Amino acid sequence: MSLKKFVNKFKILNRGEFVLSNSGNIKLINIGFGNIVSANRLIAIVSPDSAPIKRIIQEARERGMLIDATYGRRTRAVIITDADYVILSSVQPETVAHRIIEPEEEFEEEDIEVEDEDDKK
Repeated sequence: MSLKKFVNKFKILNRGEFVLSNSGNIKLINIGFGNIVSANRLIAIVSPDSAPIKRIIQEARERGMLIDATYGRRTRAVIITDADYVILSSVQPETVAHRIIEPEEEFEEEDIEVEDEDDKK
C-alpha cells in the first residue's frame, strides 16, 4: 500500500484528533504541540502536583519510560499508558479528557493531501 493510500484513510478533525476511518477502532488525540497518542492505550490522565505522581514520573525517567511532550513548558498533565509509559503534556488534564470524550461528528473533516512518489513519474 502506498503512503498516499494509507494516509488518505485518515481524517483530521479540526481540533487535532485523528480517527481511522475504515475500522473506526483507533482513536488518536492531540496532547499539545502536534504530539499524538492513542486514546485506546491511556489508563489515566492526572495532574502532576501530588507527591505520588511525582514519584511515578521519577521512576519512569529512571526506567527510560518517560516521554516529555511539553517542549520546555510547564507540565500540566501526566498521561499513563497501559504499556507503562508516562507522558508529560503541557495541556490541562481536562482538555485531554475532553478531546477523548467529545463525539467526532461535531467537527468538520479535512483531507490529507500527500504527494506519492509514483505520481511524480
